Amino acid sequence: MSKYYTLKPRKFTLEFRDSRRASAHGGQLAISAMIEQFGLAERVGAEPALDARTHFGKGFAPLVYVTQLLYSFTSGGVSLADAERLNADGPLKAFLGLEKFPDQTAVGEWLRALGEPGWQALRRINRDFVQWALARADAARYQQAGRTECFFDDTQIEVSGSTFEGAAMNYEGNLSLSWQVLLTGPFVADQILGATSATKESPASDQAGKDVSSRLPELLEANAQLWPKESSYLYTDSASSAGKYLEAIQQHFGAWSVSYNKWTGPLEQKATELPALSWSPAQTLRWRDGSEHTAQYAWFRHQPAGCETPKRFGVVRHRAAGEMFWRHAFLTAHEQESPAQLAFERHRLKGDKERLLSELLSDLDLHHPPCANLNANRSFYTLAVLAWNFLQALKLLHLPESEAPKRMRTLLRHLLLIPVELKRHARGLKACLYAPAGWVAWWRGLLTEWLPCCRTLNTPEACGTG
Repeated sequence: MSKYYTLKPRKFTLEFRDSRRASAHGGQLAISAMIEQFGLAERVGAEPALDARTHFGKGFAPLVYVTQLLYSFTSGGVSLADAERLNADGPLKAFLGLEKFPDQTAVGEWLRALGEPGWQALRRINRDFVQWALARADAARYQQAGRTECFFDDTQIEVSGSTFEGAAMNYEGNLSLSWQVLLTGPFVADQILGATSATKESPASDQAGKDVSSRLPELLEANAQLWPKESSYLYTDSASSAGKYLEAIQQHFGAWSVSYNKWTGPLEQKATELPALSWSPAQTLRWRDGSEHTAQYAWFRHQPAGCETPKRFGVVRHRAAGEMFWRHAFLTAHEQESPAQLAFERHRLKGDKERLLSELLSDLDLHHPPCANLNANRSFYTLAVLAWNFLQALKLLHLPESEAPKRMRTLLRHLLLIPVELKRHARGLKACLYAPAGWVAWWRGLLTEWLPCCRTLNTPEACGTG
């Protein structure tokens, strides 16, 4: 019989001390190391649009604002007020050699002053970081079947009040901003926050919703250098199935699959006309609603409006027990020799990309834009994405593969938010990280390799590393 376990509360004494020597942000040394290796300071300095000062001998350098927001996001902060609270962290400021951080009013004014040029500069820095990280990563850790996977999606950021610049009624009748995002591997390669399109996906169709893929060609053109066309794969949903978008996708990707549940009238007709030999053998599958369906798959060709050539479409017809008529689901994909069923199974991997984007939105609370100014919100979201990409790079480049499934907030709690104590000596500073026993060697190796400004002590002190 196993031993009985229960709580045994004990009496203890409490002593409160101020945090001038201790911080819970010890893990920020890992972010600092990556920032230094990437050369963020040089890249920010090379973008004049990020310096909104009128008197260059006063105020905060643009690098201060950028790193402040990056450290805030990678510490669990989600707002400008959280960025200001870093001022209470003396050891973090000591690591950075900074006397103080800007308050939230100053950060907000800087974001608004950046305008369109500053936002575009931040986009370039983020794009450069994604390219830098992918070049250093083991391709086997982010590729699927030898292909670099990309994903495009639009998220409606709902807002309240009429003060948000660019907000408009979306296809669901809610006041919102449109956030169109392009993922490459685990990284957000690029994104554009803007007004919901006022045009329909197809001018000839009154039933089509408003166009939420209007930025797709622009994003593909700007980021095509991040993936080799011959070994790439794009997932996207039916909002990107208009003919003009299918042509752009074919131009930039060697393989793709796009959900197709709009303008399906001609496809339904073609599916009903397919001969019996075109369909795969009938099989019983567990459908999404949990019921058992009989299903068959087939390929056929169709040229949607706006396409220069016919495209290949996959169809699955299915029906539950007792149903008389078939129901159909469609996708369009690149030319391939494999059965249509495999194309549908590959396309279901899109769900992993959707979950990754959902984690980004929830972990950084990006459902709440901080400013009324559109370009300020664009810069804020770009810096949030850059912080997310830093954490994804930390996983991809330095954490063991077993840690890859961990989401961002788990990394924050168990890796980045660890205690550190700052000790001052006559010849410098000593930082004692109180890391979990199993992570001491990892921390020592990472900081020794990536943070040349510090000297890692190998003595078996209680602090673990310094």
